[in-house]
Amino acid sequence: MAGWWRALPRAVRRYPWPTNVLLYATLFSTGDALQQRLQGGPSDWRQTRRVATVVVVFHANFNYAWLRLLERALPGRAPRTILAKVVCDQTIGAPIAVSAFYAGMSILQGKDDIFLDLKQKFWNTYKSGLMYWPFVQLTNFSLVPIHWRTAYTGLCGFVWAFFLCFSQQSGDGTLKSAFTFFRVKEANAVERPQEK
Repeated sequence: MAGWWRALPRAVRRYPWPTNVLLYATLFSTGDALQQRLQGGPSDWRQTRRVATVVVVFHANFNYAWLRLLERALPGRAPRTILAKVVCDQTIGAPIAVSAFYAGMSILQGKDDIFLDLKQKFWNTYKSGLMYWPFVQLTNFSLVPIHWRTAYTGLCGFVWAFFLCFSQQSGDGTLKSAFTFFRVKEANAVERPQEK
């Protein structure tokens, strides 16, 4: 395990695209699996495979290309440049990513109206993302080397995947629905009698 961990930085530098895409996909898919586990039911590995498919086919590749495009268009780490990158990311990149997730998941689930989830949950999800992603990307653009940015976004995407997959399956795209879920789970745990 230690040898693999030491080899990772070399792999990211030597093979930046596949390494970043695989790290991003693994972390995002793990967020879905954890979200399912915390809901208390049996794990739906078909659902996790669908999430992984959307992430590998679109999200991770889009993120990799998008972050490099932003760096080429707005090079450097000056405060104004970093702010411009964050604004571009949230006004262009984020809507594309949210739309692709909801539409992609609907296609893979075989839904009749592949845009129904997107229409119902896009604005709530986008507004929820505005409370998280600008801070992530501010850190990403100011502190993380370009060859690690997609992997870092995947690490932060682990938390976002938890929320996004919950919203896609049973939420409405708002943070309130996710917090309500946790309060209900907590209340149910308190109400259950202790087994002896």
